[in-house]
Amino acid sequence: MAAAPVVTAQDLSKTFGPQTVLDGVALAIGDDERVGLVGNNGSGKSTLARILAGIETADAGVVALRRGAAVAYLEQEPRFDGALRAIDVVMGGLAAWTAARDRHEAASVRLGEGGGDVDALLGAQADAAAEVERLGGWNQAHRAESILGNLGIERPDALVSTLSGGEHRRVALARILVSRPALAILDEPTNHLDVDAIEWLERHLIEEHGGALLLITHDRYVLDRVVQRTLEIERGRVWSYDGGYEAFLEAKAERLAHEARAESNRQNFVRRELEWLRRGPKARTTKQKARIQRAEAVIGQSAPEQDRVASLAIDATRLGKTILDLRHVSLELGGRRLVDGLDLALVAGERVGVVGRNGTGKTTLLRAITGELAPVEGEVVRGTNTRIGYFDQTRTGLDDDASILENVAGSRARVELGGRVIDVRSYLEGFLFDPAKQRQKASALSGGERARVALAKLLLSPANLLLLDEPTNDLDVATLGALEEMLVSFDGCVIVVSHDRYFLDRVATSILGFEGDGRVVHQPGDWETYRTLREEWRAAQAAARAQSAGAKKQTVAREARAADAGGRASGPKPLTYGERLELEGLLERVDAADGRVRALEVELADPALYSGRGDDAARVAAELEAARAEATRLAARWEELERRR
Repeated sequence: MAAAPVVTAQDLSKTFGPQTVLDGVALAIGDDERVGLVGNNGSGKSTLARILAGIETADAGVVALRRGAAVAYLEQEPRFDGALRAIDVVMGGLAAWTAARDRHEAASVRLGEGGGDVDALLGAQADAAAEVERLGGWNQAHRAESILGNLGIERPDALVSTLSGGEHRRVALARILVSRPALAILDEPTNHLDVDAIEWLERHLIEEHGGALLLITHDRYVLDRVVQRTLEIERGRVWSYDGGYEAFLEAKAERLAHEARAESNRQNFVRRELEWLRRGPKARTTKQKARIQRAEAVIGQSAPEQDRVASLAIDATRLGKTILDLRHVSLELGGRRLVDGLDLALVAGERVGVVGRNGTGKTTLLRAITGELAPVEGEVVRGTNTRIGYFDQTRTGLDDDASILENVAGSRARVELGGRVIDVRSYLEGFLFDPAKQRQKASALSGGERARVALAKLLLSPANLLLLDEPTNDLDVATLGALEEMLVSFDGCVIVVSHDRYFLDRVATSILGFEGDGRVVHQPGDWETYRTLREEWRAAQAAARAQSAGAKKQTVAREARAADAGGRASGPKPLTYGERLELEGLLERVDAADGRVRALEVELADPALYSGRGDDAARVAAELEAARAEATRLAARWEELERRR
């Protein structure tokens, strides 16, 4: 018999003022099923998720949860006690496990003290141990630290009060992953995660997460690789499609084509019936009256609404010969070297995707380009005609106390775009803000709406170099598509920091990869090209390290054998004639090997190496490890022969 669904919803309705966000919604999520939820910003995704999680109530309808099933919800802005450590917050999601462990410890202590009913204490200890094993075993603290580390929280003992908003979300996500609920509802879990953490999360949700999953995300690769079914919320209704993002697109296109055909047939029917009715008065037989009623019913039907998509455009000013040159730029922050000797010269039409782990210096680089931060070494050269448009990830340019209208245009009633003067309200409708919505204060907006307001404000100022810091956070898939199309057709240059791999594969012409410890690599091509070459380089490094370790083991073994032989003899074994000849030239060979190592290190640190074929970098890395192993072997051999001379 099939297991009951984890959660079932029937006839859910929810309105906010004049807007109906849920209109008779029905759905069910099966045991262990991974479901994606997509829809435009403001369509009601988070509202539906919060109702299913029991945080909000619907105006009408019923939500039924399977008996005993735990539900965990990842909020977009979680709040925790600032006095707690990150690891404490995560372990707080294991209340049942902690209680079982504490019962086991209490029984063990009492047994050690020798008091109480021994049989009863042994039974309590055994029951508690069995419960701990059922709930995940004894190593949960280590597992919690591992998950925190994979999500980019490297200091599990850090106080929550010292963490950023993005780190709060990562701690909240770790708490849910550790607790393994029957249903995890994750609202935009990839926001504030770097690409490595997102790819780890993908694998974890597929391979490790045992319960059901409802995933709200704009990350199209995550949807395609993780979910088994996609729900779309649209105009208060929910549509269900089998498969991930690609299957959803195909099925939705089919549905819309069917609706278009049905509407075309309706229009043709209406036209024919109107022609018949206009032929003049006729004897109204019963059959004719039924035909008239049928025609009136069809005429009264409304046509299906069309999806609204944001319209994004920007005026690109003329580029000069020099756009942006970074000449051996080094950047530091808080005493840490984030960028070490970066050279980069933009050419017309280049779109650079910037990737790397959180904290490696991506935003710091953008601040240096704008002139907000001075490099500790090198020079940032901006062209005479270069006009920068900067989109920061925290949307600090928005005034929370001002309306959407005031944030974008101030007191102006009309704005100029593309050589045309247009009404501000019409301009904002292109960003999906209806006239009534435009008076709303920025403080009341969702994350996606704030991003659209910031974009609307940015795109009013002509520019030829766009610096975009995490522009994809919170945007819905439709707006992301509009942004991608705008950037691809943009006549200027773009430097965009993003963790959205789908976005980078569509937009980027090259990738600037922050590898850590100041090392930044510029690689032509999209994200997939960069990822493939990086994996090859890392594999070559690992192979070279293994080869070096093997060479060192052989050297140690030879030295041990020599020492053993020397201990058995009355003294060191004298050098043979061949060994004396070897020793005479060995020091020069050691110096040459060290020089070879230094030369390869310089070559590997040169960014120009990565502008060609990716296997060049992998080859140099392998040669470097082999050279290090050879230098170690020669030095050990020289020491051995010198000792016996």
